[in-house]
Amino acid sequence: MKYLTLLGSTGSIGKNVLEIVRMYPDRFAVKTLCAATSVELLAEQILEFSPELACVIDEAHRDRLKALLPPSCATELLFGEGGYKAAASCDGVSMVVSAFVGAAGLVPTLAAIEAGKAVALANKETLVTAGDLVMPLAAEKGVPILPVDSEHSAIFQCLNGENPREVSKLILTASGGPFRGTPREAMGDISLAQALNHPTWSMGKKITIDSATLMNKGLEVIEAHHLFDVEAQRIEVVVHPQSIVHSMVAYVDGVVMAQLGQPDMKGAIAYALNYPSRMDIGMDPPDFAALAALTFEAPDFSKFRCLKLAFEAAGAGGTMPTVLNAANEVAVASFLEERIGFLDIPRIIEATMDAHPVVTRPALDHVQEADTWARRKATEFICP
Repeated sequence: MKYLTLLGSTGSIGKNVLEIVRMYPDRFAVKTLCAATSVELLAEQILEFSPELACVIDEAHRDRLKALLPPSCATELLFGEGGYKAAASCDGVSMVVSAFVGAAGLVPTLAAIEAGKAVALANKETLVTAGDLVMPLAAEKGVPILPVDSEHSAIFQCLNGENPREVSKLILTASGGPFRGTPREAMGDISLAQALNHPTWSMGKKITIDSATLMNKGLEVIEAHHLFDVEAQRIEVVVHPQSIVHSMVAYVDGVVMAQLGQPDMKGAIAYALNYPSRMDIGMDPPDFAALAALTFEAPDFSKFRCLKLAFEAAGAGGTMPTVLNAANEVAVASFLEERIGFLDIPRIIEATMDAHPVVTRPALDHVQEADTWARRKATEFICP
């Protein structure tokens, strides 16, 4: 039996993890559940899975959660950063699924690694903001980091059994989002509803906006750099609207290995949860005859400035990726509140990056300080 801590149980990744747990109750059990503010859904999950611990963002939400549960409920209710760290390092947990959205996932993921727990990583911001800290710590503790993003899972599978010194480049695929065919001059009029209408994937709002700007792919480039120890210059992004090829690895002999499948996160999640074995999760392979064609094209950096900014942050290194991510989180939150326009997102990120004095080889406190600074600075560019 594999006992799980789920950081972000009420989000799209978390709900898919719990679907797989329902499919295989003989293989997986939920030890702890963590969410931020979605206490109603978390209460339902607690009643179904009977975790030992559950945690929310603060004491007020803990009290709301407690009021939704019967007095007979034996789940211990925690809150705040201390609660998340306790959940991530809980005795008896075999694997921590890190599925919080944004930089909030960093501290509990570090706690899981310190405690020697295997990590199924869906929170790309953990490596974007602090990859130079996370990966060495995981190596020191002998902790496997198993990717849950479909792109990184695909690369992980294509590298399996191969010599990493023979890798020429990693090729991340992107759907292109809802605005792949939109002219640059029309992008200033993009509405929130349009940006949330992703053509292929069903995700949370923040990640959906990141996919529309291609920032999601930029963050994945930085994550792949740390996860697979490959320089950002050897990572390529190609737009693949069908989302069947999840990513590829090119080798020095010109051979390219690709992982293909339906555009459904459960495949990558199941592979991470049960690695190195595969599970039947009721998903059929693609119908290639019906697809007829798979197409690829280069991304338009002039139209999708966020992707270019991510490559620039990767090249700068140090605390710059932290600043990129924090400024993006602030800008996307403002766009979701309809306080700024779609093209203001890259403008705010670039201005914040331009104002940042990079700290090379940062410690955790430098990362946290850069994150705080970038959020404040980005907010100034939104509300001068």
